[in-house]
Amino acid sequence: MIFSVVLGICVGINAHFELCHHAQQTGLFTMSPKRGTLLLFVACAALANSLSMMPGNGPDFKDMAKRLMRKCHDKGCPVPKMLLLRTVFNNSDSPAKDRSSGQSDTLLSTFMNILDSFSPAKESLSRVPLDDSDKTMMWNCSNLSKMIKLIRNSSASACYVHAFMAPLSWAALTTQSDNNMDSDDYDTLLWAARSAVQGMPATRMKLPIEPPPERVKMILKMLLELYEFTSEAQRMKVVRWAKQQITENYFNCTMRPPSDSRLKLMQRCKPSLKWLNMEALIMIGPYLSYLEPSDVDSSPKEKLCEFFYSAKFKSALKMVVRMNPSLAKRFIERFQGCFSGRKDFAEHVDKLGTLACHYWAVPDLSPELSKKLLSELNNCDDLGNPRIKMLKKRLIKAVMSNSNTTEVLPTLGSSVTLLSPTHLPPMSVDDLKNLGSSVQWTKDQLRKLVKKQLGDMKCKKLSGEELMALKSVAAGLPSCVLKHVKAQEILHDEEALRNISKRMNKGQLKAMLQGLRMDVDPLELVQKLAGPLLRKVSISSLSKANITSLDQLGDKTWSRPQAAYLAKKMYDLKQLQYGRYRRLRSVLQGITCKMIEKVADRDVQDMAQALTETPRWLSKVQAGCAARKLFGTLEKKRADYFKNITGKEMDDIPTFLFVHLNPQKVKDLPDSACPVFIDKMEVADLSLLPHRAPSRPALTRRALLCLANGTDLSRLTTDDVSRLGSLLCELQPTQLRLLAPDVLASSLQAMASCQHIPQRHRADLIQLVTQTFGNSSDWSAEMMEKLGPLILLDDNATSALPNKPWMKDVLYFLKSCLSRSSDALRKKIFSLITNAALETSSANSNSTGNGTDDSNGSSGSINGTNSNVTDISSSSNSSTVSAKVPTVELIEELGKGNVYWTPAELDRMSTQTFLATVETLGIISDYSADQLAVLSKKATKALGPASNMTESVVMQLGCLIQGFSNTDLEKLPLSLDALEDIAQCGWSESQMEPLWKGVAKYNNLTAQQLGAVEMVALSRFICGLNAREIGQLSMDAFKDAVGSMDGVQYSFQVAQQLKRLAVSAFGDPRTWTEARAADLGNIVAGLDANELFSLDPSVMPFLSESCISLIPPSNFAGLSGAQLEALGPDNAAMVTSEQRAAMTDKQLAALERAMTGSRDQKQTPEGSGAPSLSVEGISAFMKPLLFLLTGFLLL
Repeated sequence: MIFSVVLGICVGINAHFELCHHAQQTGLFTMSPKRGTLLLFVACAALANSLSMMPGNGPDFKDMAKRLMRKCHDKGCPVPKMLLLRTVFNNSDSPAKDRSSGQSDTLLSTFMNILDSFSPAKESLSRVPLDDSDKTMMWNCSNLSKMIKLIRNSSASACYVHAFMAPLSWAALTTQSDNNMDSDDYDTLLWAARSAVQGMPATRMKLPIEPPPERVKMILKMLLELYEFTSEAQRMKVVRWAKQQITENYFNCTMRPPSDSRLKLMQRCKPSLKWLNMEALIMIGPYLSYLEPSDVDSSPKEKLCEFFYSAKFKSALKMVVRMNPSLAKRFIERFQGCFSGRKDFAEHVDKLGTLACHYWAVPDLSPELSKKLLSELNNCDDLGNPRIKMLKKRLIKAVMSNSNTTEVLPTLGSSVTLLSPTHLPPMSVDDLKNLGSSVQWTKDQLRKLVKKQLGDMKCKKLSGEELMALKSVAAGLPSCVLKHVKAQEILHDEEALRNISKRMNKGQLKAMLQGLRMDVDPLELVQKLAGPLLRKVSISSLSKANITSLDQLGDKTWSRPQAAYLAKKMYDLKQLQYGRYRRLRSVLQGITCKMIEKVADRDVQDMAQALTETPRWLSKVQAGCAARKLFGTLEKKRADYFKNITGKEMDDIPTFLFVHLNPQKVKDLPDSACPVFIDKMEVADLSLLPHRAPSRPALTRRALLCLANGTDLSRLTTDDVSRLGSLLCELQPTQLRLLAPDVLASSLQAMASCQHIPQRHRADLIQLVTQTFGNSSDWSAEMMEKLGPLILLDDNATSALPNKPWMKDVLYFLKSCLSRSSDALRKKIFSLITNAALETSSANSNSTGNGTDDSNGSSGSINGTNSNVTDISSSSNSSTVSAKVPTVELIEELGKGNVYWTPAELDRMSTQTFLATVETLGIISDYSADQLAVLSKKATKALGPASNMTESVVMQLGCLIQGFSNTDLEKLPLSLDALEDIAQCGWSESQMEPLWKGVAKYNNLTAQQLGAVEMVALSRFICGLNAREIGQLSMDAFKDAVGSMDGVQYSFQVAQQLKRLAVSAFGDPRTWTEARAADLGNIVAGLDANELFSLDPSVMPFLSESCISLIPPSNFAGLSGAQLEALGPDNAAMVTSEQRAAMTDKQLAALERAMTGSRDQKQTPEGSGAPSLSVEGISAFMKPLLFLLTGFLLL
């Protein structure tokens, strides 16, 4: 009786009841009945916990093995023959006594189950169900290493077995004691585990807990080799682990947090401990870039200096791409302490690696040292911190001081683009070849380089070989050259074609296509094109290629309109039946919800798997439709499918679709599925789930309920919260406040990496950050780096940041990490830069101002332009400078931030400064009318009247010509090839007509003469044509051009005229397909209310986002509820307040459903505070108490 009760308890604790029962039967537990049963209870729980970490238990092993085996499948590796599998898994070299009963068959069965899940094997075994194999899987590490050695040097067919062994090996290394494993076996398992570690999410990256010192070195050696393949989160985890192992193994103290349950009876390390010695530095290698600045102070000076001098330092830094400014600064300060002065340290600049990107106090260097530092800086991100670009210019000036430009060209590398056009040397084909295809020339440089190649023959014919040899300079060729390129001379080299075209504008691409298609079959052309050229093939041309099978699609990146056309064609030809969706690749972006809804039930799982493998091609709308289809199919299997879903069933649902489960079904999920649910949330990608989807808060509440196991949130640990994955970013401040203080602090730091935090949470979140870490004005640079992204969510908090010396570099660093930067952040950076310059000028107002600001890392432009921090009038009698003045240095550092100068400040700019920086000022597209008035006046003063300007001068002025009068605009020499460069400027509708007239006159064009290339090259300036001229456009040319005119912002009047042309070309709007609507872009905004109403709802998500806001409110109000709902989250987000005001309540409700992606769901209000306990939650809370009570009764 007692034994039966205890067995019941064990069953209640874990499904591994059979193993506990076996242990009792074999005499493992031989104590007295009462004490023995209680210990059996405890032993079962411990064994269950241990087994849950074994390979094969939980989704970690299976997910990773499946993902790695999928890579083998995608690479075309042959499925291993059963003979090989039996040889490996039977492990015939091992004595039978070394193998657990059924071990080989169990491993082989599990392998076959995983393989069959995506690639059914021809040969099969009589295998046990996967769940049963999980329960009995045991392994012997020595046997495992022998199995790995059998496949280590095998053919490609062993890829699948290696993929299976990788997570198995890592699990063995991290969950078993290695006392009985020799170094050779251990090293073999490390080799096999590499691919598993490489693809492992950081949250699931479990490192060995207490390995001996020699094992620590072996593990770190393997991790060093994988450094470039690991994520930032993984690297941070490795560094924390390495610090713990080094201090515990070598210094007999610990750095683990006091709350760490694994903390031994070991004293805490003292802050003064010098643990970062030479051996530790070598062991950590490139991971040192993730140390804390305080860790650098834990390195003895003599050891740190020894490391800097050694070759190990340079090899470690070679792998490091970026480093936080505060850490880099601390390293530089410590390394400088190894030398007697700054100049002695500068002798070693070639060793700095990524530290060079933060090295500002650079003394004057010799040409040779300047070359070395320049070489290090070429690996830095110029856009991240413009001070790097300024320092490069200073070094180039030093390099060129005693050499001519041609001689030093090879040493400049990609920095050659920092030379002014006047200093740019003539370049041979060999020079261009050595520079490669990735060099990003300025427009002015390209004009000079192209002129050198073409001479006075602007439309010179180039052979395919000559064109390929131009590399990156090909982006500056005029369209008339590209029109004559012969297909047979260039189509044979797909990679070269991709490289020369990747920086071409739309007009150039269209011109090149026009030439290529002249003498080649349409299908052959499409099959040989790639990259930007392929994506500019019109739908009309694509239809002529007559693609009729999935094999002809290839592994190409198609545009969305092309994908929509091809997807419909494959669907109509019944090419998508029988599980062929994964062969679509980028064509998946053209799949419609109608197609998804009609997928046969037998093919739904295959479709879901195909989408899982290529989610980057999906929209939020497609993901939502696929999820609804999958859920509907599953619910046909049984009633209340999700209320009683098993862990295995939940595991089989692709995670990126599972997150679309509606809130009620999320709430109803059984507690028994919590382990798998948390595993899924830990790695879930929410990018395809609408930001306002009700599923987000529902998933968050359910995850918290699972983690808390019915208790309050204050008991959650840092590890618990880390398992929320992206849901951490969804936590409400009221929920965060319930966490323990140390867990709250670590959670807030983790949230600084969130890509999206709900707008409604931000104000309270920033208040919580301030309450937890203090006011941001008191933060150190290190704290700002960690938490800054949260502060930058709020414009007022951003503006209030203190003007500390390090703030500018930290904000540059944070800005480079953000997907988008706010206007407040850009203004703050402008304020920091200009205020610092003003303070410097005030301090030096009595000097001539010719000194170098060493902290700025630059002493002027290479043109020899005066680069004083401010322009101080010689007639000024004031002893201080009280006004900001734009200078060369300031303008170069500010870049697009120059838009924040006031008109009065711009007016103080000298003519010399204006001429030196005109191209930088000309790239800014959003000047105010007052700013343009000042700048255009300076342009005519410095360069003469508009009527006398050359084409080169006009292109240098860029957006500054917006300030010219309409009369002057009509006189400007604007070539067709240059129009796309200025199309992004903030032109008014009234300027379109004079610009078109000027272009037509200068290029000797009329509307009737405009071909496809010319229409595309005109870009938004086609809006300058009047109704009569638009009616004169060639129909054939329009059909070919329209797909490349995407993004053009038409006025409604022009869109109406072009719509009429589109109707003539493509028929009534009611017949327009998804591909056609996507291809027409913003022209769709020209449809009237009735025409919009006639569009099929399936077309709506394929409308361009920019088109939505261009539709007049009265016309937009004509859309039906079904159409509005079909818009999808991204398009719905573009609806303007004026359009909303014209809509009915029913329409607004439909629009809300589109925004949230909740077509068949009722909105549930977002709860606050701790997750409420449902019946299941209460059950989960009570179970441990009931078990405990039962245990006491049995005593």
